[in-house]
Amino acid sequence: MISQTTYTVNTTNGPIELTITPINARLSNGDFYKTGVYRLANGVVGMGEIVFNENMDEWNYEGMDELTWEEAAEVARFIKNYKDPAGADPDELNEAE
Repeated sequence: MISQTTYTVNTTNGPIELTITPINARLSNGDFYKTGVYRLANGVVGMGEIVFNENMDEWNYEGMDELTWEEAAEVARFIKNYKDPAGADPDELNEAE
């Protein structure tokens, strides 16, 4: 995932539109790489992070119970299966703060 995207998840409190922002970093040679960390927000309200291992086959939800495990699993599946749009520019990766 090169830049942020949105995803609507049905929660126990009704549907919410999450903004998913990948946290990427820059190597010393100038290349970007994916850290596996995806910040979640509902508007301006932080909803925690989903953190994948380097193979994207295991994940953890790090939040203050804003999402249930099942809701976080749905978002993690979306992130794992997400395909960047055609023409997405790797130079526009969001750099880690």
